[in-house]
Amino acid sequence: MPIDWFTVGAQALNFVILVWLMKRFLYKPILVAIDAREKRIAAELADADAKKAEAQKERAEFQHKNAEFDQQRATLLSQAIDEAKAEGQRLQGEAREVAEALSAKRKETLRREAHDLSLALGRHTREEVFAIVRKALTDLATTSLEERMSDVFTRRLREMNSQTKARLGAALKTASDAALVRSAFELPSEQRAAIRTALNEAFSADVQVRFETASNLIGGIELATNGQKVAWSIDDYLGSLEKSVAALVGAGARPEQGVKPEPVSVPKRGANEHIA
Repeated sequence: MPIDWFTVGAQALNFVILVWLMKRFLYKPILVAIDAREKRIAAELADADAKKAEAQKERAEFQHKNAEFDQQRATLLSQAIDEAKAEGQRLQGEAREVAEALSAKRKETLRREAHDLSLALGRHTREEVFAIVRKALTDLATTSLEERMSDVFTRRLREMNSQTKARLGAALKTASDAALVRSAFELPSEQRAAIRTALNEAFSADVQVRFETASNLIGGIELATNGQKVAWSIDDYLGSLEKSVAALVGAGARPEQGVKPEPVSVPKRGANEHIA
């Protein structure tokens, strides 16, 4: 069968035109679309990689911050525990100090109360002894105990030693007020006159004297002027006697080995004279 070259040429031309048309209107847009898609996919992949890297970076930062937070939390917790322990020790110390202070205060209060009770008992004892002695002297003598005390005090004024007399005389001369005579009882006018006379004779001068009663004096009389004082009282004697007896009792109750207790002197007379 003979070849129809015109038909072959026409078909070849149609094929070339078809290929050009396909390339121009079909293949090229497809390539462009594929290239655009590839670029978009590549961009998306790059963006995904960037996001993945960013996510990994953020994850690493989060893990680092979480580690720092754990470390800070552990540090703060340790500090809080140490501070709590220190605060607890401080509070315990303060509580201990307060308890010790309260205990010391309670002991001091008990000691003071015991001391006050001892003083009260001693005072009451001296008052009772004085009352018994006064009643006994009143029953046995024709004069009262108060009169006897005034007589003894007057005699003591006349029998003052030179030093006592000099100090009292200087005080009387420089005093701006009258000399004060205090007694636990109301002195009768005769006894007041006797005391004035004894002072005038002792200092060869007209000594101004005023008299007062003082309930705190237990069976005694005192003369005070310008810081100087001459006193005579049963209270002083009983106090000395009480100290002597306490010393004797203490020495007998707690003897020290190898130490001989010293003898304690007890006044022989019924009262003491002192000047301050």
